[in-house]
Amino acid sequence: MNRDYASFRHIALDDVDSTNTACLERARDGDPGGLWITARRQLQGRARRGRSWVSEAGNLYASLLLINVAKPADLATLPLAVSLAVHRAITAVLPPGAANATIKWPNDVLIGGAKISGILLESETLHDGRVAVVIGCGINVAHAPEQTMYRTTTLQAEGSGVSPDELFARLFMTMGEALDVWDGGRGIAAIRRSWLDNAEGIGKHIQVKLHQQTIGGIFAEIDQSGSLVLVQDDKTVRKIAAGDVFFK
Repeated sequence: MNRDYASFRHIALDDVDSTNTACLERARDGDPGGLWITARRQLQGRARRGRSWVSEAGNLYASLLLINVAKPADLATLPLAVSLAVHRAITAVLPPGAANATIKWPNDVLIGGAKISGILLESETLHDGRVAVVIGCGINVAHAPEQTMYRTTTLQAEGSGVSPDELFARLFMTMGEALDVWDGGRGIAAIRRSWLDNAEGIGKHIQVKLHQQTIGGIFAEIDQSGSLVLVQDDKTVRKIAAGDVFFK
């Protein structure tokens, strides 16, 4: 990985299927990584678990391509660094008096309990053996999707007049800083501490929807691997690597 984040390249596109797809296509063509791609609009935006993501013009759609960023075992902690970077970028553009931004496990950002961003990480082993990792970030600047599992909001609704381009400039910096601290997983302890300081729901009762069941318990913490530690209603402790969290 190129750790001089200020030297990352940036390509701004108009309409694309998705910025993640655009990054993966360039990786397959031999791009060395350290490449940001932004778009005015996504025609086939994607979210976690194969869901679609509404991608109208006026929001920020940005993906970062990294090559061989960490050992496979350490990639599970990358979402913590990414969500922290997105949280910091959003916090920097909120006006005085706005509701606090918090991080919702595994990698969403909320304002006043309403979702304002989504993050999708994808990886692929390329034909030459390199591992491409794409960090996709969608942030609601002017538009919020309707009929979602969670309440949503926008930066405009929260009183911010930031443009997508201005927000990307913030994200460019905060992502580079977070990746430098994360350092391929070696700096996860510092990332985890900052993540927990800004987390939504720690110590509260939550519901976690898994593939075939929903379980409840107290959100105790996240561990060094990025898994959610849940003290279930029967007092047993369960570590969860993937799921959808709902607050009561």
